[in-house]
Amino acid sequence: MFLWGTATASYQIEGAVAEDGRGPSIWDTFAHEPGRIRDGHTGDVACDHYNRWSEDVTLMGSLGVNSYRFSISWPRIQPEGRGKPNEAGLAFYDRLVDELCAKDIVPAATIFHWDLPQALEDRGGWLNRDTSHHLADYAGILAERLGDRVPMWITLNEPFIHMVFGYALGTHAPGRTLFLDALPAAHHQLLGHGLAAQALRAHGAERVLITNNCTPVWPASGSAEDHRAAEAYDTLHNRLFNDPLLLGKYPDLSAYGVSTLDVVRDGDLEVIAQPLDGLGINYYNPTRIAAPAPGPDSAPLPFEDAGVSGYPTTAFGWPVVPDGLRELLLGLRARYGDALPPVYVTENGCSLADEPGQDGAVDDQARIAFLDGHIGAIRAAIAEGVDVRGYYVWSLMDNFEWAEGFNQRFGLVHVDFATQKRTPKASYHWLRERIATHPLP
Repeated sequence: MFLWGTATASYQIEGAVAEDGRGPSIWDTFAHEPGRIRDGHTGDVACDHYNRWSEDVTLMGSLGVNSYRFSISWPRIQPEGRGKPNEAGLAFYDRLVDELCAKDIVPAATIFHWDLPQALEDRGGWLNRDTSHHLADYAGILAERLGDRVPMWITLNEPFIHMVFGYALGTHAPGRTLFLDALPAAHHQLLGHGLAAQALRAHGAERVLITNNCTPVWPASGSAEDHRAAEAYDTLHNRLFNDPLLLGKYPDLSAYGVSTLDVVRDGDLEVIAQPLDGLGINYYNPTRIAAPAPGPDSAPLPFEDAGVSGYPTTAFGWPVVPDGLRELLLGLRARYGDALPPVYVTENGCSLADEPGQDGAVDDQARIAFLDGHIGAIRAAIAEGVDVRGYYVWSLMDNFEWAEGFNQRFGLVHVDFATQKRTPKASYHWLRERIATHPLP
Protein backbone atom coordinates (compact mmCIF):
# COMPACT_ATOMS: atom_id res chain seq x y z
CA MET A 1 0.00 0.00 0.00
CA PHE A 2 1.39 3.38 -1.02
CA LEU A 3 1.22 5.82 1.89
CA TRP A 4 -0.36 9.19 1.19
CA GLY A 5 0.12 11.43 4.18
CA THR A 6 0.62 14.81 5.74
CA ALA A 7 3.36 15.76 8.18
CA THR A 8 3.68 18.02 11.21
CA ALA A 9 6.06 18.56 14.14
CA SER A 10 5.20 18.85 17.82
CA TYR A 11 6.64 22.28 18.65
CA GLN A 12 5.21 23.75 15.47
CA ILE A 13 1.60 22.80 16.19
CA GLU A 14 0.93 21.59 19.72
CA GLY A 15 1.24 24.67 21.92
CA ALA A 16 0.37 23.90 25.56
CA VAL A 17 4.05 24.27 26.42
CA ALA A 18 3.46 24.33 30.18
CA GLU A 19 0.46 22.00 30.44
CA ASP A 20 0.25 18.55 32.00
CA GLY A 21 3.83 18.36 33.19
CA ARG A 22 5.64 19.22 29.95
CA GLY A 23 9.15 20.54 30.53
CA PRO A 24 10.86 23.31 28.54
CA SER A 25 12.55 22.51 25.25
CA ILE A 26 15.39 24.34 23.55
CA TRP A 27 12.81 25.95 21.28
CA ASP A 28 10.89 27.35 24.24
CA THR A 29 14.10 28.94 25.46
CA PHE A 30 15.25 30.12 22.03
CA ALA A 31 11.90 31.59 20.98
CA HIS A 32 11.74 33.74 24.10
CA GLU A 33 15.18 35.25 23.54
CA PRO A 34 14.74 38.71 21.96
CA GLY A 35 15.57 38.88 18.27
CA ARG A 36 15.66 35.15 17.65
CA ILE A 37 12.26 34.72 15.94
CA ARG A 38 10.74 37.02 13.36
CA ASP A 39 8.18 39.37 14.92
CA GLY A 40 8.85 37.87 18.36
CA HIS A 41 6.56 34.90 17.72
CA THR A 42 6.74 31.76 19.87
CA GLY A 43 5.25 28.27 19.82
CA ASP A 44 3.54 28.77 23.18
CA VAL A 45 0.12 28.31 21.56
CA ALA A 46 1.01 27.55 17.91
CA CYS A 47 -2.02 25.74 16.43
CA ASP A 48 -3.29 24.59 19.85
CA HIS A 49 -3.21 21.05 18.48
CA TYR A 50 -2.77 19.71 22.02
CA ASN A 51 -6.40 20.71 22.66
CA ARG A 52 -7.74 20.51 19.09
CA TRP A 53 -6.17 17.23 17.98
CA SER A 54 -9.53 15.51 17.35
CA GLU A 55 -10.61 18.28 14.95
CA ASP A 56 -7.28 17.95 13.15
CA VAL A 57 -7.57 14.18 12.79
CA THR A 58 -11.06 14.69 11.37
CA LEU A 59 -9.51 16.99 8.76
CA MET A 60 -7.05 14.22 7.83
CA GLY A 61 -9.86 11.72 7.53
CA SER A 62 -11.79 14.03 5.23
CA LEU A 63 -8.64 14.60 3.15
CA GLY A 64 -8.42 10.88 2.48
CA VAL A 65 -4.81 10.31 3.55
CA ASN A 66 -3.95 6.87 4.86
CA SER A 67 -0.99 7.93 7.02
CA TYR A 68 0.01 10.79 9.32
CA ARG A 69 3.59 11.65 10.16
CA PHE A 70 3.74 13.49 13.48
CA SER A 71 6.49 14.04 16.00
CA ILE A 72 6.39 13.35 19.71
CA SER A 73 7.49 16.08 22.10
CA TRP A 74 10.41 14.69 24.11
CA PRO A 75 9.94 17.19 26.98
CA ARG A 76 6.26 16.22 27.15
CA ILE A 77 7.31 12.61 27.79
CA GLN A 78 10.46 13.23 29.86
CA PRO A 79 10.49 16.82 31.14
CA GLU A 80 14.19 16.54 32.01
CA GLY A 81 15.06 14.38 29.02
CA ARG A 82 15.68 11.34 31.17
CA GLY A 83 14.13 9.42 34.01
CA LYS A 84 10.55 8.44 34.71
CA PRO A 85 8.06 9.23 31.92
CA ASN A 86 5.27 11.75 32.35
CA GLU A 87 1.99 9.85 32.25
CA ALA A 88 -0.07 12.82 31.05
CA GLY A 89 2.22 13.25 28.06
CA LEU A 90 1.99 9.60 27.09
CA ALA A 91 -1.79 9.71 27.51
CA PHE A 92 -2.03 12.54 24.96
CA TYR A 93 -0.29 10.47 22.29
CA ASP A 94 -2.37 7.44 23.29
CA ARG A 95 -5.51 9.42 22.43
CA LEU A 96 -4.04 10.72 19.19
CA VAL A 97 -2.88 7.29 18.00
CA ASP A 98 -6.18 5.65 18.93
CA GLU A 99 -8.10 8.23 16.90
CA LEU A 100 -5.80 7.78 13.90
CA CYS A 101 -6.27 4.03 14.01
CA ALA A 102 -10.03 4.44 14.30
CA LYS A 103 -9.96 6.37 11.01
CA ASP A 104 -7.61 3.86 9.31
CA ILE A 105 -4.77 6.38 9.22
CA VAL A 106 -1.36 4.74 9.74
CA PRO A 107 0.56 6.56 12.52
CA ALA A 108 4.15 7.36 11.53
CA ALA A 109 5.83 8.71 14.66
CA THR A 110 8.99 10.83 14.57
CA ILE A 111 10.83 10.49 17.85
CA PHE A 112 12.96 13.65 17.63
CA HIS A 113 12.05 16.71 15.58
CA TRP A 114 14.43 19.28 17.12
CA ASP A 115 12.65 20.02 20.44
CA LEU A 116 15.40 18.72 22.72
CA PRO A 117 14.61 19.03 26.44
CA GLN A 118 16.41 22.12 27.73
CA ALA A 119 17.79 20.10 30.63
CA LEU A 120 19.77 17.97 28.16
CA GLU A 121 21.04 21.03 26.29
CA ASP A 122 22.26 22.37 29.63
CA ARG A 123 24.41 19.21 29.82
CA GLY A 124 25.85 19.75 26.33
CA GLY A 125 22.98 18.74 24.05
CA TRP A 126 24.09 16.85 20.95
CA LEU A 127 27.73 17.67 21.68
CA ASN A 128 27.41 15.29 24.63
CA ARG A 129 27.52 11.59 23.76
CA ASP A 130 25.15 10.86 26.65
CA THR A 131 22.31 12.47 24.69
CA SER A 132 22.49 9.58 22.20
CA HIS A 133 21.82 7.12 25.00
CA HIS A 134 19.04 9.26 26.46
CA LEU A 135 17.36 9.23 23.02
CA ALA A 136 17.44 5.43 23.05
CA ASP A 137 15.87 5.31 26.52
CA TYR A 138 13.15 7.71 25.38
CA ALA A 139 12.54 5.62 22.23
CA GLY A 140 12.10 2.53 24.38
CA ILE A 141 9.47 4.30 26.50
CA LEU A 142 7.53 5.29 23.40
CA ALA A 143 7.72 1.86 21.80
CA GLU A 144 6.59 0.14 24.97
CA ARG A 145 3.55 2.40 25.24
CA LEU A 146 2.57 2.97 21.62
CA GLY A 147 4.28 0.20 19.66
CA ASP A 148 1.19 -2.01 19.48
CA ARG A 149 -0.49 0.65 17.30
CA VAL A 150 2.38 2.56 15.66
CA PRO A 151 3.91 0.45 12.86
CA MET A 152 6.28 3.10 11.52
CA TRP A 153 8.94 4.92 13.55
CA ILE A 154 11.30 7.69 12.39
CA THR A 155 14.16 8.20 14.80
CA LEU A 156 15.38 11.66 13.74
CA ASN A 157 14.19 14.45 11.49
CA GLU A 158 16.81 16.22 9.37
CA PRO A 159 19.94 15.89 11.53
CA PHE A 160 21.85 17.97 8.96
CA ILE A 161 19.55 20.96 9.42
CA HIS A 162 19.58 20.60 13.20
CA MET A 163 23.38 20.47 13.27
CA VAL A 164 23.96 23.34 10.85
CA PHE A 165 21.23 25.77 11.89
CA GLY A 166 21.21 24.86 15.57
CA TYR A 167 24.88 24.25 16.37
CA ALA A 168 26.97 25.70 13.53
CA LEU A 169 25.17 28.91 12.49
CA GLY A 170 22.89 29.63 15.45
CA THR A 171 19.77 30.53 13.45
CA HIS A 172 17.78 27.73 15.12
CA ALA A 173 17.70 26.48 18.69
CA PRO A 174 19.89 26.06 20.65
CA GLY A 175 21.52 29.01 18.90
CA ARG A 176 25.17 27.95 19.02
CA THR A 177 27.67 29.30 16.47
CA LEU A 178 30.34 26.59 16.41
CA PHE A 179 30.79 26.30 12.63
CA LEU A 180 32.86 23.15 11.93
CA ASP A 181 33.16 22.47 15.65
CA ALA A 182 29.51 21.42 15.39
CA LEU A 183 30.48 18.17 13.63
CA PRO A 184 30.25 16.10 16.84
CA ALA A 185 26.53 16.89 16.80
CA ALA A 186 26.33 15.00 13.51
CA HIS A 187 27.91 11.86 14.93
CA HIS A 188 26.00 11.91 18.19
CA GLN A 189 22.68 12.30 16.37
CA LEU A 190 23.52 9.38 14.09
CA LEU A 191 24.67 7.29 17.06
CA GLY A 192 21.41 8.21 18.79
CA HIS A 193 19.54 6.97 15.73
CA GLY A 194 21.31 3.62 15.88
CA LEU A 195 20.76 3.16 19.60
CA ALA A 196 17.12 4.25 19.31
CA ALA A 197 16.60 1.82 16.43
CA GLN A 198 17.90 -0.99 18.63
CA ALA A 199 15.55 0.04 21.43
CA LEU A 200 12.58 0.19 19.07
CA ARG A 201 13.31 -3.22 17.62
CA ALA A 202 13.74 -4.66 21.10
CA HIS A 203 10.09 -3.71 21.62
CA GLY A 204 8.98 -5.27 18.33
CA ALA A 205 8.87 -2.19 16.09
CA GLU A 206 7.64 -3.11 12.61
CA ARG A 207 9.45 -0.42 10.59
CA VAL A 208 12.35 1.83 11.63
CA LEU A 209 13.44 4.77 9.49
CA ILE A 210 15.40 7.99 9.71
CA THR A 211 14.54 11.15 7.77
CA ASN A 212 17.29 13.13 6.06
CA ASN A 213 16.91 16.43 4.27
CA CYS A 214 18.60 15.96 0.88
CA THR A 215 19.22 18.19 -2.10
CA PRO A 216 20.56 17.70 -5.61
CA VAL A 217 23.75 19.76 -5.84
CA TRP A 218 24.49 21.61 -9.07
CA PRO A 219 27.86 23.23 -9.84
CA ALA A 220 27.46 26.87 -10.83
CA SER A 221 29.54 26.35 -13.97
CA GLY A 222 31.54 23.74 -15.80
CA SER A 223 34.79 24.82 -14.13
CA ALA A 224 36.82 22.32 -12.13
CA GLU A 225 36.71 24.69 -9.15
CA ASP A 226 32.91 24.84 -9.10
CA HIS A 227 32.69 21.06 -9.47
CA ARG A 228 35.01 20.57 -6.49
CA ALA A 229 32.96 23.06 -4.47
CA ALA A 230 29.75 21.23 -5.37
CA GLU A 231 31.30 17.91 -4.32
CA ALA A 232 32.34 19.45 -1.01
CA TYR A 233 28.82 20.71 -0.36
CA ASP A 234 27.26 17.40 -1.39
CA THR A 235 29.54 15.70 1.10
CA LEU A 236 28.41 17.94 3.95
CA HIS A 237 24.70 18.11 3.20
CA ASN A 238 23.96 14.66 1.78
CA ARG A 239 26.77 12.17 2.28
CA LEU A 240 27.69 13.03 5.88
CA PHE A 241 24.29 11.74 6.98
CA ASN A 242 23.63 9.03 4.38
CA ASP A 243 27.01 7.30 3.99
CA PRO A 244 27.32 6.12 7.63
CA LEU A 245 23.77 4.77 7.51
CA LEU A 246 24.03 2.98 4.18
CA LEU A 247 27.76 2.34 3.70
CA GLY A 248 28.95 2.10 7.29
CA LYS A 249 31.56 4.85 6.96
CA TYR A 250 31.90 8.59 6.90
CA PRO A 251 32.75 10.32 3.62
CA ASP A 252 36.07 12.05 3.00
CA LEU A 253 35.93 15.37 4.88
CA SER A 254 39.38 16.58 3.84
CA ALA A 255 37.84 19.51 1.94
CA TYR A 256 37.00 20.86 5.41
CA GLY A 257 40.40 20.13 6.88
CA VAL A 258 39.00 17.17 8.82
CA SER A 259 40.81 13.83 8.64
CA THR A 260 38.77 11.94 11.25
CA LEU A 261 35.95 12.65 13.66
CA ASP A 262 37.56 12.28 17.06
CA VAL A 263 34.26 11.49 18.75
CA VAL A 264 33.81 8.22 16.83
CA ARG A 265 34.48 5.20 19.04
CA ASP A 266 34.97 1.54 18.20
CA GLY A 267 31.65 -0.04 17.31
CA ASP A 268 29.81 3.23 16.68
CA LEU A 269 29.57 2.80 12.93
CA GLU A 270 28.18 -0.71 13.30
CA VAL A 271 25.43 0.69 15.53
CA ILE A 272 24.67 3.47 13.06
CA ALA A 273 24.69 1.23 9.97
CA GLN A 274 22.27 -1.46 11.07
CA PRO A 275 19.66 -2.23 8.40
CA LEU A 276 16.88 0.30 7.86
CA ASP A 277 13.32 -0.55 6.90
CA GLY A 278 13.13 2.66 4.92
CA LEU A 279 14.86 5.97 4.34
CA GLY A 280 12.84 9.14 4.78
CA ILE A 281 13.75 11.90 2.35
CA ASN A 282 12.67 15.52 2.75
CA TYR A 283 12.97 17.50 -0.47
CA TYR A 284 12.33 21.17 -1.09
CA ASN A 285 14.75 22.39 -3.79
CA PRO A 286 18.13 21.86 -5.48
CA THR A 287 21.23 23.80 -4.43
CA ARG A 288 23.59 25.54 -6.85
CA ILE A 289 27.16 25.81 -5.59
CA ALA A 290 30.21 27.82 -6.66
CA ALA A 291 33.81 27.93 -5.51
CA PRO A 292 34.47 30.78 -3.04
CA ALA A 293 36.00 33.89 -4.51
CA PRO A 294 39.75 34.07 -3.81
CA GLY A 295 41.15 36.83 -1.64
CA PRO A 296 41.53 37.85 2.00
CA ASP A 297 37.75 38.07 2.49
CA SER A 298 36.97 34.69 0.94
CA ALA A 299 34.49 32.38 2.62
CA PRO A 300 35.84 30.10 5.36
CA LEU A 301 34.12 27.11 3.72
CA PRO A 302 35.14 25.49 0.40
CA PHE A 303 31.87 26.48 -1.31
CA GLU A 304 29.40 29.31 -1.78
CA ASP A 305 25.66 29.07 -2.44
CA ALA A 306 25.27 30.58 -5.90
CA GLY A 307 21.46 30.43 -5.88
CA VAL A 308 19.13 28.72 -8.33
CA SER A 309 17.52 31.14 -10.78
CA GLY A 310 15.10 30.80 -13.68
CA TYR A 311 12.36 28.98 -11.74
CA PRO A 312 9.24 30.11 -9.89
CA THR A 313 9.85 30.67 -6.18
CA THR A 314 7.90 30.13 -2.98
CA ALA A 315 7.23 32.81 -0.37
CA PHE A 316 10.46 31.62 1.25
CA GLY A 317 12.29 32.43 -1.99
CA TRP A 318 13.03 28.75 -2.61
CA PRO A 319 13.07 27.68 -6.29
CA VAL A 320 10.29 25.33 -7.37
CA VAL A 321 11.99 22.50 -9.28
CA PRO A 322 9.83 19.36 -9.26
CA ASP A 323 12.22 17.38 -11.46
CA GLY A 324 14.87 17.92 -8.79
CA LEU A 325 13.00 15.34 -6.71
CA ARG A 326 13.23 12.77 -9.51
CA GLU A 327 16.92 13.64 -9.93
CA LEU A 328 17.50 13.22 -6.20
CA LEU A 329 15.77 9.85 -5.99
CA LEU A 330 17.61 8.49 -9.01
CA GLY A 331 20.88 9.85 -7.64
CA LEU A 332 20.38 8.06 -4.34
CA ARG A 333 19.76 4.78 -6.14
CA ALA A 334 22.85 5.29 -8.33
CA ARG A 335 25.05 6.12 -5.36
CA TYR A 336 23.89 3.44 -2.92
CA GLY A 337 22.53 0.68 -5.15
CA ASP A 338 21.22 -2.31 -3.23
CA ALA A 339 22.15 -0.61 0.06
CA LEU A 340 19.30 1.88 -0.47
CA PRO A 341 16.18 0.72 1.38
CA PRO A 342 12.65 1.65 0.30
CA VAL A 343 12.26 5.43 0.19
CA TYR A 344 9.49 7.51 1.72
CA VAL A 345 9.25 11.19 0.79
CA THR A 346 8.50 12.32 4.34
CA GLU A 347 8.28 16.06 3.60
CA ASN A 348 7.59 18.09 0.49
CA GLY A 349 5.65 21.32 0.28
CA CYS A 350 5.78 25.07 -0.31
CA SER A 351 5.11 28.26 1.59
CA LEU A 352 2.78 30.82 0.04
CA ALA A 353 1.36 34.13 1.21
CA ASP A 354 -2.16 32.73 1.03
CA GLU A 355 -5.08 34.25 2.93
CA PRO A 356 -8.85 33.78 2.69
CA GLY A 357 -10.62 35.84 0.05
CA GLN A 358 -13.84 37.75 0.57
CA ASP A 359 -15.76 34.50 0.27
CA GLY A 360 -13.61 32.91 2.99
CA ALA A 361 -11.94 30.46 0.58
CA VAL A 362 -8.18 30.11 0.13
CA ASP A 363 -7.41 29.63 -3.56
CA ASP A 364 -3.77 28.47 -3.48
CA GLN A 365 -3.33 27.48 -7.11
CA ALA A 366 0.46 27.79 -6.90
CA ARG A 367 0.51 25.07 -4.23
CA ILE A 368 -1.64 22.82 -6.40
CA ALA A 369 0.86 23.26 -9.24
CA PHE A 370 3.71 22.53 -6.82
CA LEU A 371 2.14 19.32 -5.54
CA ASP A 372 1.12 18.18 -9.00
CA GLY A 373 4.66 18.59 -10.27
CA HIS A 374 6.29 16.79 -7.38
CA ILE A 375 3.82 13.90 -7.39
CA GLY A 376 4.59 13.57 -11.09
CA ALA A 377 8.31 13.48 -10.27
CA ILE A 378 7.72 10.61 -7.84
CA ARG A 379 5.70 8.75 -10.45
CA ALA A 380 8.57 9.19 -12.92
CA ALA A 381 11.14 7.96 -10.37
CA ILE A 382 9.03 4.89 -9.65
CA ALA A 383 8.78 4.22 -13.39
CA GLU A 384 12.59 4.36 -13.55
CA GLY A 385 12.91 1.75 -10.83
CA VAL A 386 13.18 3.64 -7.53
CA ASP A 387 11.27 1.94 -4.70
CA VAL A 388 9.22 4.85 -3.34
CA ARG A 389 6.51 3.83 -0.91
CA GLY A 390 5.06 7.03 0.48
CA TYR A 391 4.55 10.77 0.02
CA TYR A 392 3.85 13.15 2.91
CA VAL A 393 2.89 16.75 2.24
CA TRP A 394 4.38 19.41 4.46
CA SER A 395 2.19 20.40 6.07
CA LEU A 396 -1.32 19.50 7.20
CA MET A 397 -1.87 23.08 8.37
CA ASP A 398 -0.15 26.42 8.67
CA ASN A 399 2.03 26.44 11.76
CA PHE A 400 4.98 27.96 13.62
CA GLU A 401 7.73 27.91 10.99
CA TRP A 402 10.77 27.99 13.28
CA ALA A 403 12.81 31.22 12.95
CA GLU A 404 10.16 32.66 10.62
CA GLY A 405 7.44 32.42 13.24
CA PHE A 406 3.97 32.48 11.69
CA ASN A 407 5.11 34.30 8.57
CA GLN A 408 5.46 31.28 6.27
CA ARG A 409 2.34 29.26 5.48
CA PHE A 410 2.93 25.69 4.26
CA GLY A 411 -0.46 24.21 5.14
CA LEU A 412 -3.14 22.47 3.15
CA VAL A 413 -5.37 23.97 5.84
CA HIS A 414 -5.30 27.68 6.64
CA VAL A 415 -5.06 28.56 10.33
CA ASP A 416 -6.19 31.90 11.72
CA PHE A 417 -3.78 32.08 14.63
CA ALA A 418 -5.92 34.61 16.50
CA THR A 419 -9.04 32.43 16.50
CA GLN A 420 -7.56 28.98 15.63
CA LYS A 421 -10.16 28.60 12.89
CA ARG A 422 -9.16 25.95 10.35
CA THR A 423 -10.08 26.47 6.68
CA PRO A 424 -9.17 23.81 4.10
CA LYS A 425 -7.53 25.45 1.09
CA ALA A 426 -8.10 24.67 -2.57
CA SER A 427 -4.99 22.45 -2.44
CA TYR A 428 -6.65 20.33 0.27
CA HIS A 429 -9.63 19.63 -1.96
CA TRP A 430 -7.38 19.04 -4.98
CA LEU A 431 -5.21 16.54 -3.10
CA ARG A 432 -8.27 14.67 -1.84
CA GLU A 433 -9.39 14.20 -5.43
CA ARG A 434 -5.87 13.26 -6.56
CA ILE A 435 -5.49 10.58 -3.90
CA ALA A 436 -8.88 9.10 -4.75
CA THR A 437 -8.47 9.04 -8.52
CA HIS A 438 -4.73 8.79 -9.29
CA PRO A 439 -3.18 6.12 -7.04
CA LEU A 440 0.54 5.48 -7.09
CA PRO A 441 1.87 1.89 -7.17
